[in-house]
Amino acid sequence: MDINLENNSQHIHFIGIGGISMSGLAEILNFEGFKISGSDIKDTDITESLKKQGIKVTIGQKAENIEEGTDIVVYTAAVKDDNPEIVASKALGIPVIERATLLGAIMDRYKNSIAVSGTHGKTTTTSMISEIVMCAGLDPTITVGGILKSIGGNIRVGSSDYFVAEACEYFDSFLHFKPYVGVVLTIDADHLDYFKNLENIRRSFHKFAENIAEGGALVINADIPNYKEIISGLKPRIITYGSRSLTPDVRAEAIKVSSDGAYSFDVYYHDSLECRVSLKIPGRHNVDNALAAFAAAKVFDIDNKYIAEGLERYTGTDRRFQYKGKFGGVTVIDDYAHHPTEVKATLAAAKNIEKNKLWCVFQPHTYSRTYNLLDDFAKAFDDADKIIIADIYAAREKDTGLINSSVLAERIRQRGKDAIYIGDFPAIKEYIRQNCSDGDLLITMGAGDVYLIGEDLVKE
Repeated sequence: MDINLENNSQHIHFIGIGGISMSGLAEILNFEGFKISGSDIKDTDITESLKKQGIKVTIGQKAENIEEGTDIVVYTAAVKDDNPEIVASKALGIPVIERATLLGAIMDRYKNSIAVSGTHGKTTTTSMISEIVMCAGLDPTITVGGILKSIGGNIRVGSSDYFVAEACEYFDSFLHFKPYVGVVLTIDADHLDYFKNLENIRRSFHKFAENIAEGGALVINADIPNYKEIISGLKPRIITYGSRSLTPDVRAEAIKVSSDGAYSFDVYYHDSLECRVSLKIPGRHNVDNALAAFAAAKVFDIDNKYIAEGLERYTGTDRRFQYKGKFGGVTVIDDYAHHPTEVKATLAAAKNIEKNKLWCVFQPHTYSRTYNLLDDFAKAFDDADKIIIADIYAAREKDTGLINSSVLAERIRQRGKDAIYIGDFPAIKEYIRQNCSDGDLLITMGAGDVYLIGEDLVKE
């Protein structure tokens, strides 16, 4: 359903307004003068913040929350068709749209929009681009899928025509976007509960690229297998990047890694040395993310000094190789990695950091992902010395009995690795207390609530 946001006197109601992405969109539209209301199932710091901004927030979702005269009702994928506010909205003939549709409509209001897509690296690269655009003084509006320290949250409302947004492929959400610059970072098999196979995923990314606005540009990783298939027949300007492919437009040379795992490198654009970048975050994969951010910035002719400075200012987002503290002499890091490619990249980054043993506590995310990618998960932990597999975080799914965490632990052991299954968090914490030693590095990893383990240990 197409919607028009030209009239800012409209009343927009958010079902689930306390969510990190929904609250951000509500803030943007509230700042622009729209009448905003919303509901959620419980009071949180986010809902309290929205109330302070003058937004009407109701705790509890019920039919009477939908006022006559409401112009648009927005919901997330977590909200079901039998939700009383959905039912009431439809009964009143009010247009009901999914969050991604609204984000696409907001993006249409900005001339210089950048949408960052990819199965991995979206939050980091969106944050890097945001830092660059802010460093250049371009006052962007930003929506990112994590907490970015420099903006104090996941949203920044600017007053210019620049809009930087993360674009998620799940449920084809990013096909609602028509950015001026589209970025494709990686294309791997994921969300197979929806896409079914890699070919469907690749087809969806091609459609995303087709939606780029006239006169705009596509930034794409040339290391994506057969990336030319993704860009086939496209009208936008194409900028490739990558340090391992043969002839990308943007590449890294003279790559060096420090004792804390952070990388520095020279950036070449069409064989011209543009700048040297020194990242503050670890991981070889972040060199590629920085190259993507550089390429997106060059579409707008942002000066190299601002690009280098912006990339160096970026110190990470929450749950992306986030330092949590220490217990005893053990350093605790938390990371959102929940796909085999991400797990492998995060552990490779940790391998470069000075330490004794590298521990990884991994909480698989969803039964379908664990089952469909079991062989890849088994190979992803090779850089860890000690691996603990927690129970699967179900998220939106139900246990069908096809897979469990002990199966994954056994597969990892078959590769000669020291892996055990410990289902519940209290038992995991006790095992770590008894077996971790001074100088070890512990990473809690996964998209669920596994971060609580590290936080509890650090508090002790």
